[in-house]
Amino acid sequence: MSPPPPSAPPPADAGTRTGPGAGTVRTAAARPALLWTALLLVYVLWGSTYLGIRIAVESMPPLGSAAARFAAAALVLAIVLRLRRGRGALRVDPYQLASAALVGVLLLAGGNGLVVLAESGPPGVAVPSGIAALLVATVPLLVVLLRTVTGDRPRSWTLAGVTLGFVGLVLLVLPTGGTGAVPLTGALTVVVGATCWSVGSFLSGRIRMPADPFVATVYEMLAGAAALAVLSVGRGELRGFDPGTVTTRSWLALAYLTVAGSLVAFTAYVWLLHHAPISLASTYAYVNPVVAVALGALFVAEPVTARVVLGGAVIVAGVALVVSTERPRRPAPGTAPEPSRR
Repeated sequence: MSPPPPSAPPPADAGTRTGPGAGTVRTAAARPALLWTALLLVYVLWGSTYLGIRIAVESMPPLGSAAARFAAAALVLAIVLRLRRGRGALRVDPYQLASAALVGVLLLAGGNGLVVLAESGPPGVAVPSGIAALLVATVPLLVVLLRTVTGDRPRSWTLAGVTLGFVGLVLLVLPTGGTGAVPLTGALTVVVGATCWSVGSFLSGRIRMPADPFVATVYEMLAGAAALAVLSVGRGELRGFDPGTVTTRSWLALAYLTVAGSLVAFTAYVWLLHHAPISLASTYAYVNPVVAVALGALFVAEPVTARVVLGGAVIVAGVALVVSTERPRRPAPGTAPEPSRR
């Protein structure tokens, strides 16, 4: 789940976390070609991570593979920071470390981990990757609710978008007993994961995080990977697991998730936060689900029923309304984009 906009990010994958601070967006120095290249990377790569998860868990332990992915991404990012910035590049104080660890566990172990679990399992039990992406798209809506509960007063159109989005959620998961129905247990698992992602995103703008978003991400991914590894062992995922049984396509999917989802798209999003209006960068929140549904149908023959189209369209419309009516915001000092929830 990857990731969050003016009011929140998505989870499936390197999402974004935007705090309550405001500032002047620097757009003059960025050429349109660079802006659109970065946007397309975030649109396509983060949207495709749901399919990547679906393929990786075909022959890999769900939580174990997620732990490996984030540990590898954190190691690569830490090495790059150390080489570019010197010995003290990753230095943080204990409070910042604890804050980053808490956010990382919520985003990656809670948010991403539950999405991975929901996408694993046999047909009829596992949630299709496109449906997972549509459910995760409710993250901005959940963050608005958290803001409201803690005393913020969102605009009336923002609340209208939240209402519309949750109507779409009900349309998508309401049991009907017919063919093509969304597995209710799996759908609820994704919603709980989206809630964890939303809480992590919400807290990240209100507690003292490492000032550098890349440094914060290293510690978030390390903490998330550690929690996922513990949960994987606790579930018995590694009992009798033989790496030799993992298919080539699952290995390739894991590599893709690590490089494309957690490193390339994340870097592109961080660049966008500094060179584009947040209202533009945040459009990934309603483009990613469309990409995920299309890729799932194209590559793994996931069904796209009228119910999926209707519910998904209503959710995306609600998220688009929330994103477009929120005040343009920049990340506050001490906040950072999140490594992808997917």
